[in-house]
Amino acid sequence: MTLTESKQHIALVTGASRGIGRAIALALGKAGHTVVGTATTEKGAENITQMLQEAGIQGEGRMMNVTSQAEIDTVFDAVQTQFGAPDILINNAGVTRDNIMLRMKDEEWDTVIDTNLNGVYRVTRACIKSMVKNRWGRIITISSVGGLIGNPGQANYTATKAAVIAFSKSLAREIGIRGVTVNIVAPGFIETDMTAAVSGDHRDYFSKQIALGRFGKPEEIAAAVLFLTSDHAAYITGETLHVNGGLYMA
Repeated sequence: MTLTESKQHIALVTGASRGIGRAIALALGKAGHTVVGTATTEKGAENITQMLQEAGIQGEGRMMNVTSQAEIDTVFDAVQTQFGAPDILINNAGVTRDNIMLRMKDEEWDTVIDTNLNGVYRVTRACIKSMVKNRWGRIITISSVGGLIGNPGQANYTATKAAVIAFSKSLAREIGIRGVTVNIVAPGFIETDMTAAVSGDHRDYFSKQIALGRFGKPEEIAAAVLFLTSDHAAYITGETLHVNGGLYMA
């Protein structure tokens, strides 16, 4: 059985307008799943819809801010009515507000915590009831290598990326008996808009720390996610899959 021969499902991908989230949405759609991708703006949601249509994928983009329970409830109800309850959830939405701790403002800390950690809690809680009832589900949260090794100037961000790992392990123990797996994918340095701003000297420095000597591609993260959603990964739960080219070896 190939990865694309599994049963078709309804996938909800947060933060799907660009980078890793976009690649994940496309990979799941090309595997035959219906995909609903979210963005924080109407323009972003429209771009997701256009992307899916151009790729011949069933689904759409929706505007949703993971810091708003009301928006999450509205989107979940709409998706359930139009397509059915999501049984694949990819928690990818996230933000950064980098600063050294001596200068970090409460707003910078609170914004990152509310989006990257509380957002995962809110969206996951909205989705798990139907997964548990149907006795099948896949929940995958995108963490970061920073959550394992730390990163100066990112105490807020790395705290959330470590926290979602512990969150996922606990949830995996709660709902595994119902056929729902909960896993983490932790990328290293990936070619995205954020890393595009890294200067040449810094890029060379970071590349030398990576065993494979290069930054990863969003599609390589998407491939890992696709595997964890497939039937081949049915006996994997509570795990963190490190996709970092050998920057960090657990």
